[in-house]
Amino acid sequence: MASDILLQKFQEIEPGSDFGFSLPIVTSSSGKRYYAKAGRPSEQEQYVGEAESLRHIARAAPGLAPRVFDSGIDSNGRPFFISEYLDTTHHSGASMARLATRLATELHAYKSTQGFGFSVPTFCGETRMENGWYEKWEECYDALIGGLQAGLEKRSGNKILCGKIAAVRKTVIPYLLRPLEVDPVLLHGDLWSGNTSIDKSTSEPVVYDPSSFYGHNEADLAIARIFCGFPKAFFEKYHELLPKSEPAHQYEMRIDLYELFHYLNHALIFGGGVYASSASQKMDRLLKCCS
Repeated sequence: MASDILLQKFQEIEPGSDFGFSLPIVTSSSGKRYYAKAGRPSEQEQYVGEAESLRHIARAAPGLAPRVFDSGIDSNGRPFFISEYLDTTHHSGASMARLATRLATELHAYKSTQGFGFSVPTFCGETRMENGWYEKWEECYDALIGGLQAGLEKRSGNKILCGKIAAVRKTVIPYLLRPLEVDPVLLHGDLWSGNTSIDKSTSEPVVYDPSSFYGHNEADLAIARIFCGFPKAFFEKYHELLPKSEPAHQYEMRIDLYELFHYLNHALIFGGGVYASSASQKMDRLLKCCS
């Protein structure tokens, strides 16, 4: 059973303690609570990607994400994951400013020595990100969009939408990303309001459910703008500490390009409709501006 490997691992984490399981919450006789889960062999990559993302975030910005105590694959090929449990609540204006500060000065200051990308596949929602390493940001982002294009071609067969994606890859990505001189810094990868809150025990902001990779810092701001969960003051504080990349006059177009990833990903996950329509309109504007 899945609980067997989890119990074994908990006994290694807290020898001599007893544990009560109400997954995903596990309570120790010491009073500590943990977050734990175990999956099917087919879910190995999801578990590995999440754990590696959280470990990288912990190195870049200690305490910003839940600490991973253990993760791996058992002898039957089933993945497992154990982290600290965080009792959280909604953000305040002050905590959003603190989050902007930690992102600008810690997470987005943590550089890769291997280039752009990530060492293992990760999942943005249900979508598998192949990852790997790239010398240039343009190449990395093109591969991310190309993966979504391939998925949409296979699933929906929307030739008009996929034709626009191909045009964006051919013209817009080189036009906007080739001039950039940016370092590969650690990104959360799916930083919307549902993936961040306040840790009640510390009153500090925390993030979770990452799909991390090393890329251009501005790409991590895109989905935060789509769902309107981040106030204007967050972005003002962030760019006060980490100015917009040059050429700054292309910032809004770059953000549109980075938002496109999430619109296309949602179209892939949830089907056509509003997300495909929004992606199509955004591509029309980008192709017009970058032609």
